[in-house]
Order: sequence, then C-alpha cells, then structure tokens
Amino acid sequence: MADSSPGRHISNQLLRAGTSACSNYEEARGAESRADFIHKLRIVLKEIREALFWLKLTQKSEILSEYKTDGLIDETKQLSKIIAKSIITANEHR
Repeated sequence: MADSSPGRHISNQLLRAGTSACSNYEEARGAESRADFIHKLRIVLKEIREALFWLKLTQKSEILSEYKTDGLIDETKQLSKIIAKSIITANEHR
C-alpha cells in the first residue's frame, strides 16, 4: 500500500486513526469519572469511524483488493457498534 504517494498518505492516516482509537480506549479504561469515560469513548468512536473511512477509500481506490479490505471493514464496523453501545449503556447509568 505504501508504494505510491496516495498509498503512503492513506496508510499513515489509517495508522494514526487506528492507534489513536487504541490509546484513547486505554485512557477511557482509566477515566476519573463516568463523564470522562463517556467523553473518551466518544473520541474512540470518532477515530474508529475515521479508520473506517480510510479503509473504504483504500478499497474504492483499489490500493488494496476487496479481498484484503472486506474483513477489515467488517471488523471496524463491529468495533464501532460495540463502542457506540458502550456509550449508550454508560449514559443510561449516569
């Protein structure tokens, strides 16, 4: 994927969004309050959605084959749903 200028750009953006989601999730686990926890999970969800955007762009631009991106896109959508539900649940227990 990093063989072309667009490929390198997308690769860097995807790496940034994915690692940001992970680090913010770890921050959420150590949140000081329920409000802080929810805030950090919202950041996680935002970064997961951004990663999903970059994965879809990778697929549409044919930088990687659908075979390689389909599973990643599906898993990213599942993570998005899990985090979104966690936010809803945390809000219900305020």
